[in-house]
Amino acid sequence: MELCMMVLIAISSVICMVLFKNWNFWCKCNVCLVGKTAIVTGGASGLGYQVALALASKGCRVIIADISDSSEVIERIKRLTTNQLIIGKKIELQSLQSVRDFASDILKTESRLDILVCNAGIGEYRKKYTTEDGLERTMHINYFGHFLLTHLLLDLLKKSAPSRIVFTSSLTAYLSDLSLENLHPQPEYYERLFIKLNGGVYSNSKLALTAAAKSFGQKLDGTGVTANVVHPGIVKTDIFRNAIKNDRNIFGMFFLIFVYLLGKTPTEGAQTLIHVAQSEETKTTTGQSFIEGKIRPRPLQLTDTFCSQLWDTSIKCTGLQPQELGC
Repeated sequence: MELCMMVLIAISSVICMVLFKNWNFWCKCNVCLVGKTAIVTGGASGLGYQVALALASKGCRVIIADISDSSEVIERIKRLTTNQLIIGKKIELQSLQSVRDFASDILKTESRLDILVCNAGIGEYRKKYTTEDGLERTMHINYFGHFLLTHLLLDLLKKSAPSRIVFTSSLTAYLSDLSLENLHPQPEYYERLFIKLNGGVYSNSKLALTAAAKSFGQKLDGTGVTANVVHPGIVKTDIFRNAIKNDRNIFGMFFLIFVYLLGKTPTEGAQTLIHVAQSEETKTTTGQSFIEGKIRPRPLQLTDTFCSQLWDTSIKCTGLQPQELGC
C-alpha cells in the first residue's frame, strides 16, 4: 500500500511538472504603482525577489522584509528599475516578538500600505523543530508569522484601501493532511511514509495559508481589502534545494532531478503572484486560490467549519488580543 502511494505521488509529480512547465502564465498587466507601498516578505531571494522587482519596476515603494541582509538586493533592484524607493527591514517570522516589532515599526514609519505579499517560507518537514514561542518551526515561519503580521497591519491596509493581501502557497497544499491535532505534531508524525512523500508540515503550512486567504477574504469583504492565495507551481528555489539537502532519500533525489529538469525559474513562478498583487483584473477578487493566473478550486479540506476552527486556534497560538483583531 505504501509503495503504491509512493509510485502514485511520484507519477503525479512528474505529470504536474510537465503540465506546468508547458503552461506558464505570464503577467502582462500595464499598471502604474507610483504612490503605492508594498511589503514583500522573503523579498531578498527567489519568488519574493521577483515580485519585489516587478512592483518596483512599476514605480511602487517596496519594503523588503527578510531575515537576511537585503542591502545588495536593494541596490540591484534600484539599478535595474531606476526606482530609488526600495528599503529593507529585518523580520524573523519564527519569532512572534520580531513580527510584532516589525509591524510596530511599519505603523510608525509608513503612512500607507497598498500591497502585502506574505511570501517568505522554509521547506523543512522531516524533523521536528520548536521555536522559542513553542510552535513547530515550519508552521511558525510559513503560516503563524504571516497570520500575526497580517492582523497587525490590517488597520493600515484598510486606511489605504483599495489594498491587497497575497499569500504564497504551494501545490502541495492539495496533498496536506492538516488537522487541528497536527498543528503541533509529535515526533512520530514525521516518520510516516505518507508524510515523507507529501511534504508533511510544509504542505500543512501551505494549506493553512490557503485557509487564511479564504477566511480573511470573507471577513474583510466590503472593507476594500482583498486577500487571495497563489500556488506558483514547481519552482526551482532554495526551498526545494534545502529540503532535499536535509532529507536525502531516493524519493527526494528523484524529485529534485525533476524539479531541475522541468521546474519553473523564479521569474516564471512569480508571474501569478505579480498578477494578483497588481492587476486591475484581480482588484476586487477576494478569498480565492490562483494557479497560472486563474481562479482554481480550493483543497476539499477547507470547509467553512474547518477554516473557522483554524482561525480561532491561530489567534490563540499567536497571542493576538481582541483589540488587535482587525476583522
